[in-house]
Amino acid sequence: MILIYSDEITPRIEYIFKLVFNQILQVDIAFTTNSSEFRKSELPKINYSVEKFGEEFYIKPHRLTNCKALLKPTINSVWYEGKKYFCESSNDSILPFDPFAASFYVVTRLEEYLESDRDKLNRYPAQKSILESYKLLQKPIVNIWAKLVADKLSEVYSTIEFPQNKFKFISTIDIDNAYAYQNKGFWRTSAAWARSLLKGEMAEHKKRKRVFSGKERDPYDTYDYLDTIFKGNEDKVKFFFLLGDYGRYDKNISHTNDAYRKLIKRTKAKYDIGLHTSFATSKKGGKKKVKIEKQRLEEISGAEITRNRQHYLMLKFPRTYNRLIKAGIQEDYTMGYSALTGFRGGICTPYYYYDLKHETTTNLLIVPFQVMDGTLLHYMQLTPEKAIEEIKQVMQEVKNVGGTFVSVWHNETVNDLGQWKGFRKVFEEMNSLGFEWANSTSN
Repeated sequence: MILIYSDEITPRIEYIFKLVFNQILQVDIAFTTNSSEFRKSELPKINYSVEKFGEEFYIKPHRLTNCKALLKPTINSVWYEGKKYFCESSNDSILPFDPFAASFYVVTRLEEYLESDRDKLNRYPAQKSILESYKLLQKPIVNIWAKLVADKLSEVYSTIEFPQNKFKFISTIDIDNAYAYQNKGFWRTSAAWARSLLKGEMAEHKKRKRVFSGKERDPYDTYDYLDTIFKGNEDKVKFFFLLGDYGRYDKNISHTNDAYRKLIKRTKAKYDIGLHTSFATSKKGGKKKVKIEKQRLEEISGAEITRNRQHYLMLKFPRTYNRLIKAGIQEDYTMGYSALTGFRGGICTPYYYYDLKHETTTNLLIVPFQVMDGTLLHYMQLTPEKAIEEIKQVMQEVKNVGGTFVSVWHNETVNDLGQWKGFRKVFEEMNSLGFEWANSTSN
């Protein structure tokens, strides 16, 4: 047990201390606003207030954790052991920066509430992140800061012990488009035939013909292959299915299609599944669409659906998460960037969403991801060899802190065809290493 003293235990202070100590460091804490009780206590303790009493473990709080309004805080740079951090503390604090305020700032995504710049799809750009500007995006900095606090506490209190966290690995597959050619319906199929002929795409035309004649497998039908990769590790895999109506950014086959329904049921029999909420849910009327799409997947699978990832990673605070909560979603896997690998929330431990608008901790568990297939190829423009290096580097960062590594791939990106030639090997090496590390008895 670690005792935390502060003049006032604000919702922000309670949230971030529980995240750091309960969820990351896996130790119990208690709070007090009674200075006399704090001074007399024989427990390992932290003074997180404006007044230092003596030689205790002291961190002067940054004003961010005591703020009660959704305002943009003043963020100043602080250097510590050759590294540039933020949220200054004081000269008499055990650290020159406040790791709790800094952690709160990045995990709650406060900057995303306030930043008006967006990319062409109206998403928060990775380049605007404080972690990217401080060259910290490739580090699970919140986990690193938590370990720093733990080490400092151990120096003061020699009897305190922190459990060693074990590396975890989750491989996720988004089904944006279950089949390239098949099961699209008469009009979509006819239009696609016509387009390929008018554009003179004879190779495409011939391939489509071979698929429909049964001479060749649909290029997006990689499900048997995925089963071979995941065999024996099905508990570490999750599939997310798009059930939205057809639109410009939502081009999956209909939720009423028999083949698609069979695919969902087949997948549900082996793996955990979740909803891949459509692009349309991020627009007007999206709250109703989330509920409809969730109901569709529940009806098809015969199971309650509690997991989600937003299509195109459409995430806007606080609207997106509040819509998911109202629809009954309990876990979301959207926390990551399209443009860059790394740690959008600065953390590789699943954590609960804090609603800054209402200043309250919710029951929605955020499961961050670090690597996505499209990021490697389209945004970072890496070769398969460089992509493997990038993944291993990020995965090692997660392993170093005993976090959870989560990847995002798609059924069509593992087919080893066209632009994805060579990326099947990337996928296989990533999963092989991830499963090996996750299944080992020690990290």
